[in-house]
Amino acid sequence: MRKFNIFIIIGVLLLASPALHAQDFLQKAKNYLDAGNCEKAQMAYEAYKVEHPSGNADVEKRIAECRTPAQTPGNNKTDQTFKVGDVTFKMIFVEGGTFQMGATSEQGSDAEKDEKPNHDVTLSDFYIGETEVTQSLWKAVMEWEPTYYGGWTDEYGRGATYPAYRVSWEECVQFCNELNSKLSRELPPGYKFALPTEAQWEYAARGGNRKSSYKYAGGGSIDEVAWYKENSGGKTHPVMGKRANALNIYDMSGNVWEWCEDWYSSSWYSDNRNWTDPVNTNVTSIHMLRGGSWSCKASRCRVAIRGDFTPSYRGNYSGFRLALVRR
Repeated sequence: MRKFNIFIIIGVLLLASPALHAQDFLQKAKNYLDAGNCEKAQMAYEAYKVEHPSGNADVEKRIAECRTPAQTPGNNKTDQTFKVGDVTFKMIFVEGGTFQMGATSEQGSDAEKDEKPNHDVTLSDFYIGETEVTQSLWKAVMEWEPTYYGGWTDEYGRGATYPAYRVSWEECVQFCNELNSKLSRELPPGYKFALPTEAQWEYAARGGNRKSSYKYAGGGSIDEVAWYKENSGGKTHPVMGKRANALNIYDMSGNVWEWCEDWYSSSWYSDNRNWTDPVNTNVTSIHMLRGGSWSCKASRCRVAIRGDFTPSYRGNYSGFRLALVRR
């Protein structure tokens, strides 16, 4: 019956639009796909196939993906996997909710002044990288390796599964823009790769709505979940080398500091009053980083710790993690 209805609609389209040719219907199918209208894309494509029974492989693939709920972030609550060249990476779904951000009780006497006061924050659903962006993913997207003054050395860790480091905030934003361009057909309308906000980062590190009350991301023992000053050997390590947190996200404590979208303000927690999907867009001279690094002592790898560098800074211990968000 459904097939019969499609052919009736195709017939009406053909009778009502005699000037339309097969290529016009193919273009219409593409336009409907861009708009996320799977049903109309299917109908226009069937009209195209009247003259071209062999079809168009690219459009057929896009229609199949459009009609599969698991391919559309936001319409389902599952993790998403993407691929650039030969490099695959996973984005973990984080269900929105309300949490206590900042100097909560388990942070103890290590809590610093700019983590206070702790406060309720409400976030919408989003996705965040299972791992820090790796050197292989950086190269697949940017087509060059991170450099620092004289270029690469192996002193701080080099390899496909090592985190990308020596990358500035500005370069990370450029990376997100390039990735959005390369994967534009795979992203649903309204979704973009971006740096996580400071609040999104901390919520994910704490385990999202599972609300794990750990000092570090994934546990109370830092040696089990993080590469830090006492166990790193003075360098980065391949991602996923330590235990994941409650959301199966790795290395949110230690390994490399992770850039966030927000500008840094030491008084942000006391000055701000809007704690629904917050982001500090008030321009200062420095941007936020989170999570600590291989060079930090344990107290600087807590889920509440706040770091800051100038947006052009490129260090041996600063990298980043992707978010996938509605924009």
